[in-house]
Amino acid sequence: MTAIVSIVGNSESGKTTLIEKLLGELKSRGYRVATIKHAPRGIAVDQPGTDSWRHIQAGSEATIVSTPERMVLIKPVAADSTLDEITRFFGEDYDIILAEGFKQAEAPKIEVHRRETGPLLTDIKRLFAIVTDEPLETKTRQFAPDDVKALTDLLEAGFIKSQRERLSLYVNNNLVTLSVFPGEFIANVLLAMVASLKGVGKVKSVAVFLRKD
Repeated sequence: MTAIVSIVGNSESGKTTLIEKLLGELKSRGYRVATIKHAPRGIAVDQPGTDSWRHIQAGSEATIVSTPERMVLIKPVAADSTLDEITRFFGEDYDIILAEGFKQAEAPKIEVHRRETGPLLTDIKRLFAIVTDEPLETKTRQFAPDDVKALTDLLEAGFIKSQRERLSLYVNNNLVTLSVFPGEFIANVLLAMVASLKGVGKVKSVAVFLRKD
Protein backbone atom coordinates (compact mmCIF):
# COMPACT_ATOMS: atom_id res chain seq x y z
CA MET A 1 0.00 0.00 0.00
CA THR A 2 1.02 3.63 -0.31
CA ALA A 3 3.48 4.80 2.33
CA ILE A 4 1.76 6.69 5.16
CA VAL A 5 3.47 9.09 7.56
CA SER A 6 1.53 10.71 10.40
CA ILE A 7 2.35 14.23 11.63
CA VAL A 8 1.56 14.51 15.34
CA GLY A 9 2.06 17.06 18.09
CA ASN A 10 0.36 19.24 20.66
CA SER A 11 -2.34 21.70 19.61
CA GLU A 12 -0.93 24.79 17.85
CA SER A 13 2.51 23.17 17.51
CA GLY A 14 2.59 23.73 13.74
CA LYS A 15 1.44 20.40 12.27
CA THR A 16 -0.54 21.95 9.42
CA THR A 17 2.28 24.38 8.64
CA LEU A 18 4.76 21.51 8.38
CA ILE A 19 2.44 19.57 6.08
CA GLU A 20 2.12 22.64 3.84
CA LYS A 21 5.92 22.92 3.61
CA LEU A 22 6.35 19.19 2.95
CA LEU A 23 3.69 19.31 0.25
CA GLY A 24 5.49 22.11 -1.54
CA GLU A 25 8.86 20.31 -1.39
CA LEU A 26 7.49 16.89 -2.37
CA LYS A 27 5.47 18.34 -5.27
CA SER A 28 8.55 20.20 -6.51
CA ARG A 29 10.29 16.80 -6.73
CA GLY A 30 7.50 15.41 -8.88
CA TYR A 31 5.73 13.25 -6.29
CA ARG A 32 1.99 12.69 -5.97
CA VAL A 33 0.89 13.37 -2.41
CA ALA A 34 -2.44 12.95 -0.61
CA THR A 35 -3.31 14.18 2.88
CA ILE A 36 -5.69 13.18 5.67
CA LYS A 37 -6.82 15.36 8.56
CA HIS A 38 -8.19 13.82 11.74
CA ALA A 39 -10.93 16.18 12.94
CA PRO A 40 -12.70 16.23 16.31
CA ARG A 41 -16.21 14.87 16.64
CA GLY A 42 -19.14 17.04 15.69
CA ILE A 43 -17.68 18.83 12.65
CA ALA A 44 -20.41 19.00 10.01
CA VAL A 45 -19.38 18.20 6.44
CA ASP A 46 -22.93 17.96 5.13
CA GLN A 47 -25.90 20.05 6.17
CA PRO A 48 -29.47 18.82 6.77
CA GLY A 49 -31.70 19.53 3.81
CA THR A 50 -29.03 19.34 1.13
CA ASP A 51 -29.43 16.78 -1.65
CA SER A 52 -26.48 14.71 -0.44
CA TRP A 53 -27.89 14.70 3.11
CA ARG A 54 -31.22 13.50 1.72
CA HIS A 55 -29.46 10.70 -0.20
CA ILE A 56 -27.85 9.43 3.00
CA GLN A 57 -31.08 9.75 4.99
CA ALA A 58 -32.86 7.72 2.30
CA GLY A 59 -30.42 4.84 2.75
CA SER A 60 -27.41 5.42 0.49
CA GLU A 61 -24.31 3.68 1.90
CA ALA A 62 -22.14 6.54 0.55
CA THR A 63 -22.50 9.53 -1.73
CA ILE A 64 -20.10 11.74 -3.66
CA VAL A 65 -20.80 15.41 -4.28
CA SER A 66 -19.07 16.31 -7.54
CA THR A 67 -18.49 19.80 -8.95
CA PRO A 68 -16.21 21.00 -11.78
CA GLU A 69 -13.61 21.91 -9.11
CA ARG A 70 -13.74 19.08 -6.54
CA MET A 71 -15.35 15.91 -5.22
CA VAL A 72 -16.46 15.22 -1.65
CA LEU A 73 -17.14 11.71 -0.40
CA ILE A 74 -19.72 11.38 2.39
CA LYS A 75 -19.96 8.01 4.12
CA PRO A 76 -21.69 7.53 7.47
CA VAL A 77 -19.69 5.37 9.91
CA ALA A 78 -20.58 3.76 13.21
CA ALA A 79 -17.20 4.43 14.83
CA ASP A 80 -14.01 6.39 14.26
CA SER A 81 -12.32 4.90 11.19
CA THR A 82 -8.75 3.67 11.35
CA LEU A 83 -6.06 5.33 9.29
CA ASP A 84 -5.75 2.24 7.07
CA GLU A 85 -9.51 2.20 6.44
CA ILE A 86 -9.46 5.84 5.40
CA THR A 87 -6.51 5.46 3.05
CA ARG A 88 -8.33 2.73 1.13
CA PHE A 89 -10.56 5.46 -0.34
CA PHE A 90 -7.53 7.11 -1.96
CA GLY A 91 -6.53 4.04 -3.93
CA GLU A 92 -2.88 3.37 -4.69
CA ASP A 93 -1.97 6.11 -7.16
CA TYR A 94 0.04 8.26 -4.71
CA ASP A 95 3.69 8.23 -3.72
CA ILE A 96 3.01 9.10 -0.08
CA ILE A 97 0.12 10.03 2.20
CA LEU A 98 0.65 12.61 4.95
CA ALA A 99 -1.82 12.31 7.82
CA GLU A 100 -2.32 15.04 10.41
CA GLY A 101 -3.08 13.51 13.78
CA PHE A 102 -3.76 9.79 14.35
CA LYS A 103 -1.15 9.62 17.11
CA GLN A 104 -2.42 6.18 18.18
CA ALA A 105 -2.19 4.68 14.68
CA GLU A 106 0.54 2.26 13.65
CA ALA A 107 1.89 4.53 10.92
CA PRO A 108 5.42 5.98 11.24
CA LYS A 109 5.31 9.42 12.84
CA ILE A 110 6.95 12.83 12.84
CA GLU A 111 6.28 14.90 15.94
CA VAL A 112 6.14 18.69 15.72
CA HIS A 113 7.33 20.40 18.90
CA ARG A 114 7.36 24.03 19.97
CA ARG A 115 8.74 25.18 23.30
CA GLU A 116 5.63 27.19 24.19
CA THR A 117 3.14 24.38 23.50
CA GLY A 118 4.46 22.03 26.17
CA PRO A 119 6.53 18.85 26.42
CA LEU A 120 6.76 16.08 23.85
CA LEU A 121 3.88 13.66 23.54
CA THR A 122 4.22 10.40 25.46
CA ASP A 123 3.78 6.78 24.35
CA ILE A 124 4.09 7.57 20.65
CA LYS A 125 4.81 4.43 18.63
CA ARG A 126 7.12 4.44 15.60
CA LEU A 127 8.35 8.00 16.07
CA PHE A 128 11.28 8.49 13.68
CA ALA A 129 11.75 12.27 13.60
CA ILE A 130 11.01 15.42 15.59
CA VAL A 131 10.65 18.91 14.16
CA THR A 132 11.56 21.23 17.01
CA ASP A 133 12.45 24.86 17.72
CA GLU A 134 14.76 23.89 20.59
CA PRO A 135 17.38 21.15 21.15
CA LEU A 136 15.93 18.12 22.93
CA GLU A 137 17.54 15.33 24.91
CA THR A 138 16.37 12.40 22.80
CA LYS A 139 17.87 9.81 20.48
CA THR A 140 15.19 10.52 17.88
CA ARG A 141 16.50 12.48 14.89
CA GLN A 142 15.72 16.20 15.14
CA PHE A 143 15.08 18.82 12.46
CA ALA A 144 14.67 22.58 12.66
CA PRO A 145 11.25 23.89 11.50
CA ASP A 146 12.81 25.45 8.36
CA ASP A 147 14.91 22.37 7.46
CA VAL A 148 12.20 20.98 5.18
CA LYS A 149 14.58 19.82 2.44
CA ALA A 150 16.47 17.52 4.83
CA LEU A 151 13.21 16.14 6.25
CA THR A 152 11.91 15.53 2.73
CA ASP A 153 15.18 13.74 1.87
CA LEU A 154 14.45 11.41 4.78
CA LEU A 155 10.89 10.75 3.58
CA GLU A 156 12.11 10.20 0.04
CA ALA A 157 14.79 7.70 1.00
CA GLY A 158 12.88 5.88 3.70
CA PHE A 159 9.32 5.76 2.39
CA ILE A 160 8.88 6.86 -1.21
CA LYS A 161 11.64 5.30 -3.30
CA SER A 162 11.20 1.88 -1.70
CA GLN A 163 7.51 1.92 -2.70
CA ARG A 164 7.81 3.13 -6.28
CA GLU A 165 7.13 -0.42 -7.49
CA ARG A 166 4.75 -2.35 -5.26
CA LEU A 167 1.93 -4.87 -5.13
CA SER A 168 -0.95 -4.47 -2.66
CA LEU A 169 -3.28 -7.42 -2.14
CA TYR A 170 -6.52 -7.11 -0.17
CA VAL A 171 -8.65 -10.14 0.69
CA ASN A 172 -12.00 -9.54 2.38
CA ASN A 173 -10.95 -5.87 2.71
CA ASN A 174 -7.86 -6.82 4.73
CA LEU A 175 -4.35 -6.08 3.51
CA VAL A 176 -2.37 -9.30 3.01
CA THR A 177 1.33 -9.07 3.82
CA LEU A 178 3.33 -10.70 1.02
CA SER A 179 6.91 -11.91 1.20
CA VAL A 180 9.17 -11.49 -1.83
CA PHE A 181 8.44 -14.75 -3.66
CA PRO A 182 4.61 -14.74 -3.63
CA GLY A 183 4.60 -11.02 -4.32
CA GLU A 184 6.80 -11.38 -7.38
CA PHE A 185 4.86 -14.45 -8.55
CA ILE A 186 1.47 -12.72 -8.38
CA ALA A 187 2.84 -9.57 -10.03
CA ASN A 188 4.45 -11.52 -12.89
CA VAL A 189 1.28 -13.57 -13.52
CA LEU A 190 -0.90 -10.45 -13.59
CA LEU A 191 1.49 -8.59 -15.90
CA ALA A 192 1.72 -11.54 -18.28
CA MET A 193 -2.06 -11.95 -18.44
CA VAL A 194 -2.78 -8.26 -18.92
CA ALA A 195 0.01 -7.71 -21.45
CA SER A 196 -1.46 -10.45 -23.65
CA LEU A 197 -4.76 -8.56 -24.06
CA LYS A 198 -5.28 -6.59 -27.25
CA GLY A 199 -5.00 -2.81 -27.08
CA VAL A 200 -3.55 -2.67 -23.58
CA GLY A 201 -0.22 -1.03 -24.45
CA LYS A 202 2.48 -0.44 -21.85
CA VAL A 203 1.33 -1.60 -18.41
CA LYS A 204 2.08 0.84 -15.59
CA SER A 205 -0.51 -0.33 -13.07
CA VAL A 206 -3.20 -3.00 -12.76
CA ALA A 207 -6.31 -2.86 -10.57
CA VAL A 208 -8.38 -6.01 -10.09
CA PHE A 209 -11.57 -6.35 -8.07
CA LEU A 210 -13.19 -9.75 -7.48
CA ARG A 211 -16.34 -10.31 -5.46
CA LYS A 212 -17.81 -13.71 -4.61
CA ASP A 213 -21.08 -14.34 -2.79
